[in-house]
Amino acid sequence: MIEFHPLTRNIGAEVTGVDLAKPLDGEQIQHIRDGLLRHLVLFFRDQHISDEEHVVFAKQFGTANMPPMDTSGSPVHVLDQTDPKGEGGDQWHSDNTFMGVPPMGSLLRAVILPDVGGDTLWANMYLAYESLAPWLQRLCDELYAEHDLTMSVTKAIDKGHRMDLRAMQEKNPPVVHPVVRVHPETGRKALYVNRSSVTRLIGLSRRENEAILPLLFDAVRDPQFQVRLKWRVGTLSFWDNRPTQHYAVADYTQRRKMHRVTINCPAGIDDGVPKGVDGVTGADAPAEATAARYL
Repeated sequence: MIEFHPLTRNIGAEVTGVDLAKPLDGEQIQHIRDGLLRHLVLFFRDQHISDEEHVVFAKQFGTANMPPMDTSGSPVHVLDQTDPKGEGGDQWHSDNTFMGVPPMGSLLRAVILPDVGGDTLWANMYLAYESLAPWLQRLCDELYAEHDLTMSVTKAIDKGHRMDLRAMQEKNPPVVHPVVRVHPETGRKALYVNRSSVTRLIGLSRRENEAILPLLFDAVRDPQFQVRLKWRVGTLSFWDNRPTQHYAVADYTQRRKMHRVTINCPAGIDDGVPKGVDGVTGADAPAEATAARYL
């Protein structure tokens, strides 16, 4: 019997009673999906599965999303690091929000771990939004942000990864998403800005951006909104990328190898385009001069 054991009051649960190497039936899939919506990130311990089994498990919840920065052609993205500081994971972020259709979720599995360190944290962005003053919530409800991959790719290049920045920029031009994303399945509002991808708030002056954007970025930092996972080999985490951010702690110098499969939600549930209040999308963003009525 599948059971969920909350790790904090606000986010994260360990899941027991399931073997990820075996296909799930419809009832089990729905039960896990419901648990994900409730807890935002799920942890499955002692799951010593193959890459093929990892992919099969992931595809029971959506279609594979191919990361723009991985050209291997495989749905399994390998993160193999010994010097992770400054590579981008050690900053609060949601995955690939610079895409017009960001992934719904990711399933990350520990393969090789350092003796100590390498934890990952997740944060509940519903609560980050709800923590804002009502007037700031109303402002954010009407704002849009520009998301750009340039910062993430530049960090990777600076760390020695071989990437063609210009080609990636041409393939993935900046996109605009609502600052407040309404979850298509829960109907709840989540703050949808992160330091890795967001370059500016549309319609605000440079000074207004300098004042407001750091405030929104930092809303994620309250420990009440967070859960921290100490990995073990064979642990798999499954998180909903829409109302969460995560942070990979770069406090190790031994090898840490993780395998990740990123997925899109089934189209019948969510088309993947971030939607704000009243169903607005980045394509609905108002003209620059009228975007921020409250300023």
